[in-house]
Amino acid sequence: MTKINCLNPIAACGMDLFTDNYETTDKFEEADVVLVRSAAMHDLELSDNLVAVARAGAGVNNIPLDKCAEKGIVVFNTPGANANGVKELVIAGLLLASRDITGGYNWVKENASDENIAKAVEKKKSAFAGTEVMGKKLGVIGLGAIGAKVANIGFRLGMDVMGYDPFVSVDAAWRLSSHVKHITNVDEIYRECDYITIHVPALDSTKGMLNKDAFAQMKDGVKILNFARDILVNDDDMIEALASGKVGRYVTDFPNAKIAGVDGVITLPHLGASTAESEDNCAVMAVQQIMDFVENGNIKNSVNYPACDAGVCQAASRISVCHKNIPNMITRFTGILSADGINVSDMVSKSKGDWAYSMLDLSKQADEKAIADIEAIDGVVKVRVIK
Repeated sequence: MTKINCLNPIAACGMDLFTDNYETTDKFEEADVVLVRSAAMHDLELSDNLVAVARAGAGVNNIPLDKCAEKGIVVFNTPGANANGVKELVIAGLLLASRDITGGYNWVKENASDENIAKAVEKKKSAFAGTEVMGKKLGVIGLGAIGAKVANIGFRLGMDVMGYDPFVSVDAAWRLSSHVKHITNVDEIYRECDYITIHVPALDSTKGMLNKDAFAQMKDGVKILNFARDILVNDDDMIEALASGKVGRYVTDFPNAKIAGVDGVITLPHLGASTAESEDNCAVMAVQQIMDFVENGNIKNSVNYPACDAGVCQAASRISVCHKNIPNMITRFTGILSADGINVSDMVSKSKGDWAYSMLDLSKQADEKAIADIEAIDGVVKVRVIK
């Protein structure tokens, strides 16, 4: 029986997919699998029986990835499951940046008791005038699941769309409209675009990438949207750019004490994936990935171990090994199994950075000594008997 602990509420449409071979537990320390959304895991003690963590969402800043990898705990996320929800909010942000909708709404609310408000509107509405997005240039930095959707919608709104992503995947390229102009240098987006929206992960290389040097290249009055990660934008430089008029408006889904309330900033309370549909999609995707991993050993959408798929096991037995990405590991595994009279009928081994993952289909089930001998190999962190 596989024990599941949920650190946050997970949508029922996902949890209902678990069969009778799974049971939930309120005790984190006894779980084989953990499902999480936003709960912080960095200070939690990771038990030896924990084999996987699934984040029902894309970001994994709340999970200690390196610590998990070192203990052979595979961490999954659900990229793309909430992409449509975020895309729709980005488009709302695009319109909020173009038309002073918030200013107009606040004025009406503040003057709601005025009996002559209908007449006053005609005098005041010019203060909230804006511009149309049709015919303007939209720069999309990052063409993953969300960025590609935003780029495609931008084109359908009549915008001239430029997209930048040096690491765009084949799948993302297929999803991208042929009308989106692929840019090989982000500086071209900075120079040319009226609107810039950023959709890249939070990495050392992307932290603060929208800063005073980037702003200096942009058009005066450029509108910037950030629905990806808060640290992608240097807040001090943004405040200075807003004050000078270099940036006309900044729409972000990540309020903080420094940026909230600044003139020209529209801050939303991290609503990107806060739709019932997104939460359902993330839950279903997370559970499906966990079940495939538990039952077959397959890895899809892991952030700390490589993707690895051996399908459903047709052999007598299957084992999986989480290990360091160092030479001679496979030879040592097969040597131990051979000495136990076990033939390896099929094998898949993949690596990702410092870590690797191997699945071996066997002619018969390995005994406890053979498993213990593999576990004892320097560089092996976890061995699991799948079947």
